Amino acid sequence: MVDKNKLIEEFKKHGGVLKTAELKSLGLSSRQIKKLVDEGEISKIKQGYYELAGEVNPEEIIIARLFPNAILFLESALLHYGYTDRIPTAWQIAVDRNSEKSQYDITYPLLQPFYQEPKFLSIGVATYEIQGVEVKIFDRDRTICDLLRYEKKLEREVFSNAIMRYIKDPKKNVRHLVEYAEALNITKKMQSQIGKWL
Repeated sequence: MVDKNKLIEEFKKHGGVLKTAELKSLGLSSRQIKKLVDEGEISKIKQGYYELAGEVNPEEIIIARLFPNAILFLESALLHYGYTDRIPTAWQIAVDRNSEKSQYDITYPLLQPFYQEPKFLSIGVATYEIQGVEVKIFDRDRTICDLLRYEKKLEREVFSNAIMRYIKDPKKNVRHLVEYAEALNITKKMQSQIGKWL
């Protein structure tokens, strides 16, 4: 059996989440992994992914480890940038529309996937790091474009607050906003909703 401190260290190195293959590379067999789960040392997040029992890891890390190609999206991104104070009921993520849909059907963390054309998934992607794990998120300018694209899915107050906070944000990049709006075919909407303020 692997040394407990070494196991804890390995979990820490990977943001608190380890895949079965990573546990096996420590010398653990499938039977030993099952024993660790049965003894309450580690808990299963979903098939092939584990965390230390009793540890609470930031949900963004879990999402990034479970779905490395998913991108934090819409209200989850608005919250990250301080464009809304409302915490979404589920993490909104943008994913490839050709990906296997059942994989996102997990009980924790709660996910709301938005299936997108692959060509749209590369527009305005940024990353930030939590505990050594890289989390993908759309940058602030792409997030505002998404806000405009999904206006009907949002509460009016969330929509208007986000627009006003973006306009006041010194980190916004109007050139990017214009480029993204063009790539996402929402130039007219962007000009009518935001153009007058910029």
